[in-house]
Amino acid sequence: MATAIIKGGPFAPNIKGYVYFMDVPYGTNVCVSVIGLPEYKKAEGNRSPIGPHGFHIHEFGNCEVGDKNDPFKSVGNHWNPYNQPHGNHAGDFPVLFSNHGIANMCFFTNKFKVKDIIGKSIIIHENPDDYRTEPSGNSGRKLACGEIVG
Repeated sequence: MATAIIKGGPFAPNIKGYVYFMDVPYGTNVCVSVIGLPEYKKAEGNRSPIGPHGFHIHEFGNCEVGDKNDPFKSVGNHWNPYNQPHGNHAGDFPVLFSNHGIANMCFFTNKFKVKDIIGKSIIIHENPDDYRTEPSGNSGRKLACGEIVG
């Protein structure tokens, strides 16, 4: 089993929660519970919608904020160990829907086992992932981060 404790950054400091990863036959169950997410705002003009929120495993487990205008840059790109096109990265997860700031979800993936993701990070983005734009699905600013530990 592995866990990531999620903490908000400069753009969404109230986000907090956790992600659990548990090996099961043929893959991994992933469960997330977060609070403090921004509410959905529809796209207007040239602005992308806020939410549903992109949700991914990124390459490196370093959740230092760094540049407050571009936080969590040290996490790298989406984790993509099999060099797949975007939308099929091992680190591409379903989006998170904010329900009065709360999101709870569990899902199964066959793209990794728990041992493969220790030392990586979870990122919650401001915008929904389009599952096609390289390298990050046009999912916008990084709102929150959690390092995956065993």
